[in-house]
Amino acid sequence: MLPEIADALERVGIVTPFPIQEMTLSVALMGTDLIGQARTGTGKTLAFGIPVLQRTLSQHDVDYSDLAAPGKPQALIVAPTRELALQVSNDMSVASADRGTRVLTVYGGVGYDNQLDTLKAGVDVVVGTPGRLIDLMNRRALDLSHIKVLVLDEADEMLDLGFLPDVERLIAKTPETRQTMLFSATMPGAIVSLARTHMRHPMNIRAESGDAQQTVPATAQFIYQVHDLDKPELIARILQAENSGLTIVFTRTKRAAQRVAEDLDDRGFDASPLHGDMQQVAREKALARFREGKLRVLVATDVAARGIDVADVTHVINYSCPEDEKTYVHRIGRTGRAGATGVAVTFVDWADVTRWKTINKALALPFDDPAETYSTSEHFFHDMGIPPGTKGRLKPEKPAEPREKSSSAGRSGGRSGGGGGRGGSSAAEGAPREDRPRRNRSRTRSGETVDSSASAAPATAATPAASGSDTATEGGDQPARSRNRRRRRSGSSSSSQAAE
Repeated sequence: MLPEIADALERVGIVTPFPIQEMTLSVALMGTDLIGQARTGTGKTLAFGIPVLQRTLSQHDVDYSDLAAPGKPQALIVAPTRELALQVSNDMSVASADRGTRVLTVYGGVGYDNQLDTLKAGVDVVVGTPGRLIDLMNRRALDLSHIKVLVLDEADEMLDLGFLPDVERLIAKTPETRQTMLFSATMPGAIVSLARTHMRHPMNIRAESGDAQQTVPATAQFIYQVHDLDKPELIARILQAENSGLTIVFTRTKRAAQRVAEDLDDRGFDASPLHGDMQQVAREKALARFREGKLRVLVATDVAARGIDVADVTHVINYSCPEDEKTYVHRIGRTGRAGATGVAVTFVDWADVTRWKTINKALALPFDDPAETYSTSEHFFHDMGIPPGTKGRLKPEKPAEPREKSSSAGRSGGRSGGGGGRGGSSAAEGAPREDRPRRNRSRTRSGETVDSSASAAPATAATPAASGSDTATEGGDQPARSRNRRRRRSGSSSSSQAAE
């Protein structure tokens, strides 16, 4: 290893190589094609990153000007997701701090301008996702004809995401004399076929023996059969366990990630979602805050969380049961990284029991029958190291907003203000229309009772009233109009007595 690379790594505390790095470096530095297979979180990035940097000339090197095309990319690293591409670039930048190697990260979801300008100015190493690399290649901005080293990172994930055709197109644009390194946690048939087609006598390097378990031994695993409605409470109590620190919660869907993050935030925990529907700037901001320890909980989908490499993650919680054993290994591999210990908790719904049994059998795990667990279960508190009496909320729940109650007095006042003459003197006037009593036809407007005999007299003498005169009530001071008259449009009375 070059002294400047070793010094840069030593400054960040990387001194002793991991098994995959130790076994890979001597082969990769000779320019031999290789296939590296190791568990997630065991240092694969530097296993190919160091050889890439050593085989790439920088502007500080004396023979840099002897290159056929100075400023054109000399190495290409292809990653399945934006987050993984950013993580790889970060590690490469740390290792090359003293060499001055120019590393460019390209991915979708952001504008082209900065990437195009940087490519035009000149770069040494390009790290990117297949889709954006193809776009830049089609724009004739990315020239792959001078690539000396090609790396395919997390090849099995690129297969799962359907990127293999794009990868084939990228490979076809690179020189046949390049060195190719392929790294993958698993080796499905399509990846084996890809290696046979595009690699020259590759050396297979596996960091563990063939019967080694795929999961990291330093990660303590707990599987609980739980009810869906109890999951937020369970998570909130795990976050208050004795050794709980940075935590990643995995969900199956984007909507669930958003909902769970909002629920945890409402309970008083500093949480943020991470999923494909978020703007790239928001995703990068959430990841940066999480890496810096300013964000406690990251609620992520599987694709968005690919490449999250944070050494201090203490807990991984599978809110949704993983789809298969590969997803399970990937998820819990976010903790217990680089030799650290971690805790992985998986929630299994009743509907997911069969799926979990398949995962359990494939990985030869001893959790065939998960214990039925609630947020109040004693064994749950004991397993997680949660202090007795812990509740799932750091701040009180927001009280429900009181519903406005309308009173009859308020309605009466409102009607009297805009009624224009029909005042609110009686209770019936202010009551709702459907609750008002029917008008008593035996009373005058002043409220006095009208005798049946007295009221009959004006009825018979109603003929003069038809011409516009009012008749007085028997005991009232104000005249009262007859209420049983009907008028035609012409204004003449239509009652039978008036007709007569």
